[in-house]
Amino acid sequence: MARRLLLIIYGIAVVSAVSGRAGAATVAVGSCRTPSFSTIQAAVNAASSGSTVNICPGRYPEQLLITKRLTIRGIANGSADAAIIVPPPGGVLQNTTSLSSGNPIAAQILVQGATGVSLSNLTVDGSNNGLTENSCAGPNLIGIYYQNSSGSVTHTAVVNQTMNPTNGCLNGLAIFVQSGNGGTSSVTLSNNHVQNYQKNGITANESGTTVTIRGNTVVGQGPTNGAAENSIQIGFGATGSITGNTVGDDIWVPPLDTPVDSDDAASGILVYASSGISVSQNTVTNTQFGIVFVTDPSFGSADGGAITSNKIAATHIFDGIELCNNSNMVTGNTVNGSDEAAIHIDSGCQNFSGGGNTGSGNTISGNTINDACAGILTGTLAGSNSIGTNQFFNVGNTTLTADQCLPPVSAVLPLATLRVAGTVNQRHEAHPARP
Repeated sequence: MARRLLLIIYGIAVVSAVSGRAGAATVAVGSCRTPSFSTIQAAVNAASSGSTVNICPGRYPEQLLITKRLTIRGIANGSADAAIIVPPPGGVLQNTTSLSSGNPIAAQILVQGATGVSLSNLTVDGSNNGLTENSCAGPNLIGIYYQNSSGSVTHTAVVNQTMNPTNGCLNGLAIFVQSGNGGTSSVTLSNNHVQNYQKNGITANESGTTVTIRGNTVVGQGPTNGAAENSIQIGFGATGSITGNTVGDDIWVPPLDTPVDSDDAASGILVYASSGISVSQNTVTNTQFGIVFVTDPSFGSADGGAITSNKIAATHIFDGIELCNNSNMVTGNTVNGSDEAAIHIDSGCQNFSGGGNTGSGNTISGNTINDACAGILTGTLAGSNSIGTNQFFNVGNTTLTADQCLPPVSAVLPLATLRVAGTVNQRHEAHPARP
């Protein structure tokens, strides 16, 4: 009996040690472990649900499809610690369609219909993806796409999700979480670095989607005449929180020969047609709009937001905080260097389902404002806003009953770089991504 028990234990140990076999608890990819798979997709296919896939440092030219619970992580080998996923030699190809529009999507990592998928310590680089924008009907490039799936992405770099040439199509998302067709998604995105996206850095869309976006660094391209960028977006009925992120360099520059442009503008953090969203303790710099909440009469309300303890600096042309909705708490923020208003209670937007205009029910207190055309623009409609005690320094107007404040010429970047505020008689709003 004892001998039989020892044989059973020995057999279990042997199976556990053979990490490259299908069904093992841990599988390896690359040259730093033996046995191992040569591609990540082969390891994913072989691993049983609940397994861990360890990826050795190196470059892996492939697109991944993940449909089961897995932990996928880069591991170190000596002083090397970079598992980099790059496009295959033939470029990135369409591998799914959007759950909202049905438009084609080419994702470098597609997590589809799976729960508990954890990605960590990876680099997803979209350089040389082979996609062009000769027509906006082509596939939309996405770095990591959770589609009706749950899990987490942490300590991962997602970079260079751009297409060439850029013709203003709303393509190029670094990380995208989406639900649809009765499915749900719940994803935590924490401590990641996102840079050089074409349209959006981190995006969560549609009802059924819940995200926690925490501690990430999201950096746009700076002035660009392609798509109007957003570092972080929650929209179209998605829920969640945006906390402790550092974002910026989102500036949309229209062609200089067409000064009367469309209503697009870039933003650091955009909440679009999603209600009850908390945005707190973020740092936003060098954008057109800093933090924006927008109710869309066609898609839904963005009411009931909480914007607290954020640091916002250098918003060009437009506002540090733009409230194109109702019933927000805006407290404890520091807003420095706004070409227009530090905080704008915008009365020029329409409510959901055509129920009048926005600009009421907001509480604005405990904010510190330095260097702005107006500290607080209160809109032109009578509302039930509560303007408490705020600190103002170096502002043209502490509070102003209007929806526009024309800054002095010296406060605006040259026309050769950006549009001059007030030179066109139309509204400009942050523009969401909805693949």
